[in-house]
Amino acid sequence: MAELKRTPLYDLHIELGAKMVPFAGYEMPVQYPLGVMKEHLHTRAEAGLFDVSHMGQVILRGAGVAERFERLVPQDVIGLKEGRQRYGFFTNDAGGIEDDLMFANRGDHLLVVVNAACKEADVARMRAALEPEAEVVEITDRALLALQGPGAEAALAVLAPEVAQMKFMDVATLSLNGVDCWLSRSGYTGEDGFEISVPAEAAVELSQILLSDARVEAIGLGARNSLRLEAGLCLYGNDIDAGTSPVDAALSWGIQKVRRKGGARAGGFPGEERIFHELENGAAKKRVGLAPEGRAPMREGTALFAAEEGGAAVGHVTSGAFGPSLGAPMAMGYVPTAMSKIGTRLFGELRGKRLPVTVAELPFVPAGFKR
Repeated sequence: MAELKRTPLYDLHIELGAKMVPFAGYEMPVQYPLGVMKEHLHTRAEAGLFDVSHMGQVILRGAGVAERFERLVPQDVIGLKEGRQRYGFFTNDAGGIEDDLMFANRGDHLLVVVNAACKEADVARMRAALEPEAEVVEITDRALLALQGPGAEAALAVLAPEVAQMKFMDVATLSLNGVDCWLSRSGYTGEDGFEISVPAEAAVELSQILLSDARVEAIGLGARNSLRLEAGLCLYGNDIDAGTSPVDAALSWGIQKVRRKGGARAGGFPGEERIFHELENGAAKKRVGLAPEGRAPMREGTALFAAEEGGAAVGHVTSGAFGPSLGAPMAMGYVPTAMSKIGTRLFGELRGKRLPVTVAELPFVPAGFKR
């Protein structure tokens, strides 16, 4: 087993009393003494600081880099304005999702942020497709923080008042505590907030300054998971994977008109045949929200059935947890498209017993983004 890596904030996590767990090849904080439930609710009410330095940060630079990057993703890269960021995904030849990501137009280069577990494969994919015409540089000397929640703007504005002018998915380079940081107004909680790329050597001091604000608490992976699930956001490897198409995953909104059939730059990305077919005709299955009855969460892998007794499984749960903001369990999973209508009653099998669960609207908690 490979030795686990540590982020530049490892010692600070220990100092703050974090419980550390292995995650995507790193030792990461799953919770702090406050506990997952309170961390979750604090982020919804005030602001939470997350260490997401395990994720990959990659710079793409060179003539025609946007056109070349479009060969890997079904998103509009060329049309993305400077100072803006967009959600995207790498697809494979079978139309499945190899990873989901964020990419930003930072003027003379694109900045791509990818999932930790996929970053080696993603960097190799970009190098194979883009080099030598474009430069692919994996950034290894910066940490990545996420400040999330309705109090995030006010807390960060103490250091940089300019953040108040940023809208959802804006990117900027701003000085925080005398250090140039790359900011985006985005995150993974459904709340307003910022993701902050900071030089590794300045990450601890910046984190301590942010945490000294009464509005800000350190938040671990446990609450990050329940927050993103309430927000209806996918976790790669659970809710989407190499066999899942964007249409299966209800991510069709992430494919801009210009890249669809009939668009000015239609296709040209891996798996376009399946994806175009499903965009026109629908997919056999669909990712849906699920509301279990009672208090027991239905976890990843729970089989879903159309009837209380008999018959084969029709689908399965991909993510499930208790929703602290909801005061009830919540889940996401895949069901046949014919059974995906909100209000459809299904049954999840827990310990040999089938319990009722209803197809529910996503997100479970409305987004608080600053548009």
